[in-house]
Amino acid sequence: MTADTKRVVSVDALRGFDMVWIMGIGSLISDLPKAWDSNISRFLATQMDHVEWTGFHFYDIIMPLFLFIVGVAMPFSVLRRKEKGEPKRKIYLHVIRRVIILWIFGMMVQGNLLSYSWHELKFYSNTLQAIAAGYLISSILLLETSKQIQLYATAGLMLVYWLCMALIPIPGAGAGNYTPETNLAIYIDKALLGSHQDGTTYSWILSSLNFGATTMLGVFAGYIIKGSGSGIARTGQLFLLGIALIATGLIWDLNHPIVKHIWTSSFVLFSGGLCYLLLALFYLLIDVFNWKGWAFPFVVIGSNAIVAYMLGHLIDFRVIGDVFVGGLAKYTGAWQEIIRWAVHFAILYGILYYLYKQKIFLKI
Repeated sequence: MTADTKRVVSVDALRGFDMVWIMGIGSLISDLPKAWDSNISRFLATQMDHVEWTGFHFYDIIMPLFLFIVGVAMPFSVLRRKEKGEPKRKIYLHVIRRVIILWIFGMMVQGNLLSYSWHELKFYSNTLQAIAAGYLISSILLLETSKQIQLYATAGLMLVYWLCMALIPIPGAGAGNYTPETNLAIYIDKALLGSHQDGTTYSWILSSLNFGATTMLGVFAGYIIKGSGSGIARTGQLFLLGIALIATGLIWDLNHPIVKHIWTSSFVLFSGGLCYLLLALFYLLIDVFNWKGWAFPFVVIGSNAIVAYMLGHLIDFRVIGDVFVGGLAKYTGAWQEIIRWAVHFAILYGILYYLYKQKIFLKI
């Protein structure tokens, strides 16, 4: 039985692994030095926060891994519908519907949509909207072009971004600037979004080119898993491509810095390489060696990742948990906040586990 005829469990598990860190575990580790101050706890805490500008921490893999996994699933979803002869118009309507829902969810989480104030609205400011942009670009490429053209287009997206950054000047700073406040990507956001720009050093509009590139890297990984050959051979391809992407990203970093905030092309390659290595590991252990038991909690989370993301951002389960553990503060001291994050995670996981057992999955 090929990967094309059965569910690739590793994809759900990797999606769940990605979600774990923003469901409270990352914050728990960040607070660990307050209770257990050591070189190890301080190092782990630094890895649970984004780098200030250039470079890479573990936490910086979360957002690109989201986009990458969306791409991995597309040969099994969007492309399969095309291969089955479903009218292209119907597929596009599904794509547009998904983009709109993701965009609205993104504005609910970080765009102040629920403030019901036009002046406070931040139109483009969230991971879900980046996923929507990457998904839209990738869907068009999958539906309208061959694999070879998709490869050229993905390289083209990264090259166009790089050339824009390198050649287009901005007032008072010129071209080729990569500082937080004086780079083309953030300049475009401020110019086009105005008061609806999110006020951070994260860019979105120009970066959408590379959101598409990151998602397409996932599509190519999906092609590998969906293709022929043994599981070991597929794993080897994923691993070698991961190493090649990391190396290329590091070389490009010498001229075009790895900056997550503005999603540079070198960041696409470097983070994409790490995504390939993670997928290779999960695919090997779960779908090739059939070692699935350890991954079950990740599968539970990954099967309802949007629910986990929305609930985790809109509801602070620490407050609910305080009903049960708040009174422990006088005994636990500096460990109390860590306990609160653990309870937050446990409640959220309990909800997801119930939904999984009831076979209730949010599909958009």
